[in-house]
This record gives sequence, C-alpha cells and structure tokens, in this order.
Amino acid sequence: MFGIQFLNSIFDLTLTIKKVHSKLMDNLARKTFTESEYLELERKADFKSEYYNGEIFAMAGATVLHNKIVANLISLFNQFLKDKPCDVYPSDLRLWIENEGFYTYPDVTIVCGKVELLDNKFDTLKNPTVLIEVLSDSTEKYDRGQKFSFYREIPSLKEYILVSSKTKKLEKFKRLEDGNYLYMESNENHPFPIDAINMELNLEDVYNKIDWSLVESSSIR
Repeated sequence: MFGIQFLNSIFDLTLTIKKVHSKLMDNLARKTFTESEYLELERKADFKSEYYNGEIFAMAGATVLHNKIVANLISLFNQFLKDKPCDVYPSDLRLWIENEGFYTYPDVTIVCGKVELLDNKFDTLKNPTVLIEVLSDSTEKYDRGQKFSFYREIPSLKEYILVSSKTKKLEKFKRLEDGNYLYMESNENHPFPIDAINMELNLEDVYNKIDWSLVESSSIR
C-alpha cells in the first residue's frame, strides 16, 4: 500500500511539473501577456517595466543628473502643494491608461482631488492632473511621440511637461477646452507657469545644484 501511495505522489508531482512547464513554455512561445499577467509579474519584480499591447518592456535605470532634477521637482511641488488639494508622486507610482491598455511610470505625477486607483492593491493610478518627464537621449523621441499620444487619451490630464537634462529648458503642452493642446516653452527671464495647480517654476530652482559637467559623461538612460 505504501509503495502505491508513493508512486501516486510521484505521478501527481510529475503532472504538476509538466503543467507548470507547459504554461511557462506557452508564455514564452506567444511572448504576449494579459494585463492581469503583467500586473502579477510586475508586483513581484525587482525592476520596473512598461506594458502595451500584450508586450512587456523593461525600463532602464536613470542617471545621477536625471535623478537630481526629479528630486528638485518633487521638493518644489511638495512645498507648494502642502496646503492644497493636490499631491505629487515620484516615478514608483504606476499609471494605467485605460483606452490604450498602457502601463507606465511617469517621472513625476501630480493629482488634484481624489486619487482614483485601478484596484485594491493601491499601486496603479488612473487620474493624473499633470505629468512630467525628464528627457534623455534614449527617451526623448518616445516621450515626445508615442508616449504623449498615449497621455492625450487620459481624460483628467491638463498639462504635460517636458524637462531637459542638457540645458535649462522646460516645455509644456496644455489641454484646451476643445481637446487640442497649446505648446509653451520656458524663458530664462520669466517664471514657468503650471496653470493646473496655479504654480510658477523658477528655472534656477528646477536645476538647483546640477553639475552640468555630467551631461556629456553621464550614461544614456
């Protein structure tokens, strides 16, 4: 009797291994994932990845220069918004764009009003008010092109801001009532307005303590 039970256990274990292997090979063969599969993997991963159209794209790390600019922005927004009904979040907060089935991690996100989340895991945002990306050689074309086209599908988005990491320059796209976007770029002699939160940014504050010698020597993000 013991021998039969032992053989049955071995048989069950073998079947389980075969099922797991089959599922893994199926995923590898199709190389596409559902949104649920992506979220399950992403929540266990040690690194961040974007998701679009069934594919998962690992995101590269950021340079010291990039991180310093982001840190300056977060600090400025935190100070300005401390008594206002808006909050700022760093790049660890995932964003979901429902119309596109797109998941990503903006460098800086501002939300005004009640935060809307995808599910009870509380880690995926749906309703940003302002999105900010710090540009790099490897991401600038993407941030200006396809990613912006995805961002335009977010009903709550009022302004999209691009921050240069090569020179003191800010750009923004402000959504108008007709759905079109108005373009504006910074001027060193004037503060840069963020109308959605009634704030003005000073270029010197955004680029405070930036070591510009790192621009050429920094690795591509």
